[in-house]
Amino acid sequence: MAEAADFQGMSPSPARRWLRRTGALLAGAPLLAGLLQLPAAAPAQAAASDTVDVSLDSLSPSTPTDGDTLTVSGTVTNKGKQTVSDAHVGLRVGPQLDTRSEIDATARHSDDLQTSVGSEVGGKYVEKFAKLTPGVAEHFSISVPVDKLDLGQAGVYDFAVSLSGRTTAQPWDQVLGIRRTFLPWQPDEADTRTKTTYLWPLISTVHVTAKTGAGEQQTPVFLNDDLAKELSPGGRLAQMLALGKDLDVTWVIDPDLLASVDAMAGNYKIQGPDGTTTAGTHQAVAKQWLAGLQEAVAGKEVVALPFSDPDLASLAHHGTSVTGSLSHLKDATDVASLTVKTVLHVTPSTEFAWPVDGAVDPSIIKVATSAGADKVIARSDSLQETGGLTYTPSAARPIGGGTTAVVADARLSTAFEGDLTTAGSATLAVQQFLAQSLELGRQTDKQRSIVVAPQRLPSAGQAQAMAQAVTALQESTWSQPQDLAAAAKTKPDADATTRIPSTSAYPSSLRKQELPRSAFEQMARTEDKLENFKVILTNQSRVVTPFGRALNREMSLSWRGRNGKADSFRQGVENYIDDLAQQVKLIPKSETKLSGRSATIPVTVQNNLVQGADHLMLRLTSTMPTRLKIGGKAYMEQRVAVSGGHSQSVKFTTSANANGPVTVIAQLYTQDGQKYGRAVQFDVKVTEVTPTVMLVIGGGVLLLVLAGFRMYTQRKRAAARQTEDAGPHETGNDTEGPLSPEGAGDRLMEESDARTRAGDPEQPSDPTPDTAPESTDPSGTGERVDR
Repeated sequence: MAEAADFQGMSPSPARRWLRRTGALLAGAPLLAGLLQLPAAAPAQAAASDTVDVSLDSLSPSTPTDGDTLTVSGTVTNKGKQTVSDAHVGLRVGPQLDTRSEIDATARHSDDLQTSVGSEVGGKYVEKFAKLTPGVAEHFSISVPVDKLDLGQAGVYDFAVSLSGRTTAQPWDQVLGIRRTFLPWQPDEADTRTKTTYLWPLISTVHVTAKTGAGEQQTPVFLNDDLAKELSPGGRLAQMLALGKDLDVTWVIDPDLLASVDAMAGNYKIQGPDGTTTAGTHQAVAKQWLAGLQEAVAGKEVVALPFSDPDLASLAHHGTSVTGSLSHLKDATDVASLTVKTVLHVTPSTEFAWPVDGAVDPSIIKVATSAGADKVIARSDSLQETGGLTYTPSAARPIGGGTTAVVADARLSTAFEGDLTTAGSATLAVQQFLAQSLELGRQTDKQRSIVVAPQRLPSAGQAQAMAQAVTALQESTWSQPQDLAAAAKTKPDADATTRIPSTSAYPSSLRKQELPRSAFEQMARTEDKLENFKVILTNQSRVVTPFGRALNREMSLSWRGRNGKADSFRQGVENYIDDLAQQVKLIPKSETKLSGRSATIPVTVQNNLVQGADHLMLRLTSTMPTRLKIGGKAYMEQRVAVSGGHSQSVKFTTSANANGPVTVIAQLYTQDGQKYGRAVQFDVKVTEVTPTVMLVIGGGVLLLVLAGFRMYTQRKRAAARQTEDAGPHETGNDTEGPLSPEGAGDRLMEESDARTRAGDPEQPSDPTPDTAPESTDPSGTGERVDR
């Protein structure tokens, strides 16, 4: 103030400067003393760091009421380098949390020492430790009557477990570690209970291939034996069944899981990395699980998803532009109910569609309802409120076109998605879930229907936490269970939003995991090959059923985040249909020789399938019909039917008009005119003998015959004359003298007979022998044809 009174531009006098400096020193002395003493006088929580980790492993009961004794147990672990002495664990009750957002904020900073959590209960409700050695975990358990906690009106309270003690560097009592959680307090029954629907998903990944054994039973082939691990005691699906059977929940089941376990209950095989298969050995595990599930769902609500839980978002964003993709969804929906009825002996609801994470846009809604579902399970972080409601509205929302969006609460639905492998993390998740549920119920005095749609594939630890929370909720004083169908029929809040978010608002994180358009194009290609193959079969169901289910599995939502495995599965299905189709084929032929004007050409069809192949047409086409005709024209067709494991030769009549090679093409066709398999192309070499040549050859033969006859008669006459002229002693010829003409004729005939006996080559005029009987083996070089 004195400085303010000084005139501007004038320097203070020496006396005034001395007084001012002296006053400043006197005024700063207490502040300096305080700074020097700060380590000893500062608040304990502000000075300390979280030297000790506090884990809250159990809080029982989760929702205490009047007269209860609350038991809190866990561990404390010294993470520092110094020993903590004079330590004790105490309980602290903080202020009441009035909003769901406050609960979220508290959960995010559950180990923050800088935030006050209220005073310690103290007294005998502590557990003391003389020292905490670095790195050593110490267990604690404290039981305290609820009335000692001084809880006020009903609501959610900030509740904490703290560890206080001293260190060598800071030898005073201070809070060295803390773990905050929530204490739902509703001692009396709420005036209005919230109706809560909890979905209990029984869904797995894809396990079964399109391959089946060749026998009548068509033994299924599994990708691996992972499903057996999930079904075995301690496995994920075993836990889901054991925990869910005692809960009042809505079972949401993928029929593919039921079909796979049912297949495992019989004979099944496991596919190895090299393509070989080995016999599966977990039939007993599969049978036991199915029997337990049949018992668990008896009298309960069961919702069947389309077969193999198709990825509706991927189909909506990338598949609808590919012809036939929506038909797979319809097929998956149609087979769902039949599968559940057959395996579980209950009639499921098939009117619900469930996009991944409940994220929707107009295209997803359109696809989800295209196969007959009229209710779509969405989530509140997708279908967000825009009307300024001060409370969470009921789940049911009419969104037009006779479709109802059943909006699950996002906070409750995502409560168990974290790493819950430790007891501490699971306990915090359970208490936060219950706190959110109670706070939701206290928002208004209106009764509402709330739906909880958790993750599709919860781990065993997550499932245990879910079951603990649902059990506590069903025993609470503010909630009551409700079926999903009833929740969907609840009268909607008039002010609740019904506007579907735009396509651009769809989460990019989910879009990145979608199946690409190329995946649906490959499915369409495989479907075309299946259609072309099945029409030739005498028992189409042997391939239609396994390949139909395989195509459903190619669209499974479980492929998200596993692009490589998804590609491999789709390629395996397409390769297998190719392999099967190639088992019905034409046997290759080499060059065929054709002598004469006409002959028959055999073409062999081989069927290596177990079942018969029918409804095929074999067409043989001449590329030069002016030289060679098939059946009197350019080509000829004949129907083919071949039993399984056999071959059939089909003969075609040909006629030649000129000499020379002609290329002939054999091709199988289905009855609707589609080419089937690869064509077989071979050359026919025509060596036709003309009429002029035949006349010349015939004349030559006649002359030879006449000459021989003349020589024979002359020989006879000469022999008779010699007999008459010779005396009694002249009865032989002179072998060393020249031969007479008659003798020469005899010699010629003898030499001819000798050549014939010695196997001289046949003359050009000899008739060509017919070919050997038909063979199913591939034709050899220079193959003759049947006359």
